[in-house]
Amino acid sequence: MGYIPDPQYAPYYVAADKGYYAEEGLEIEFDYSFETDGVALVGAGERPFALVAGDSVILARAQDVPVVYVAEWFQKYPIAVISKAETGIEEPADLAGHNIGLPGFFGANYIGFVGLLETVGLTEEDVDLNDIGFNQVESLLTDQSEVVVGYSSNEPVQLKAMGEDINVIYVADHIDLVSTGIITNEDLLANNPELVESFVRATLHGLADTLANPEEAYEICKKFVSELDDSRMNVLQASLPMWDAETLGETNVASWEQTQEVLLNMGFLNAPVDDLEAAFTNDVIEKVQP
Repeated sequence: MGYIPDPQYAPYYVAADKGYYAEEGLEIEFDYSFETDGVALVGAGERPFALVAGDSVILARAQDVPVVYVAEWFQKYPIAVISKAETGIEEPADLAGHNIGLPGFFGANYIGFVGLLETVGLTEEDVDLNDIGFNQVESLLTDQSEVVVGYSSNEPVQLKAMGEDINVIYVADHIDLVSTGIITNEDLLANNPELVESFVRATLHGLADTLANPEEAYEICKKFVSELDDSRMNVLQASLPMWDAETLGETNVASWEQTQEVLLNMGFLNAPVDDLEAAFTNDVIEKVQP
């Protein structure tokens, strides 16, 4: 999981608190670390599951790390491009020539932003990209950056709560990239599919409950996130549309192909991975449907 307990993990907390994992015979421990750690640990068979974005899965498989993506938690890529309304930046094409603040030249913010530019024929050379660290709100408010890139459920929510008049371009409205989901090891999936199915089934039960009753889910989060008050309920509310789908957890090949194309264009990949469709599967999702 991510490096700190957070209400964004509500579906997992709900599944644990309501005994859905226990009903499957699973004893769960949440291990908070960086995404790269999760890929390495699952690839080495030292952890059964991790929450990892599709781009990390593709890059790992390019290095022969045997991880497989078995459930797409975030159905929509959670990155947003934010500017003050007065700038008039409303569409991706409007970004040309502007000063853009990024947390860094890595990860979902960077990949999502470049993917967004590609949808209108722009490249990094068409904008003024700057590494501002994780200071997007301050950088925008003090006009150090005309535009900042952040998470859809974070910076836009903060700024709107402060009463700021902002424009938000959601990457997912323009390009379908694979975001965070559940990965496991190829060997575990082949040799113990029941374990994988049990974990995914319990998690999807927690996800469905969270979508149906986010207020209850947030109260459960308080058992897992120390000193959590009600101020971040809006973050959970903003996350719900990114998780929902007609079939929870389902992924699609087109989004994987698009994600790989962006990675190739950015130079993160030198060549397409062998058998991209081996990087993910919907078999588990199909088997655990109620």
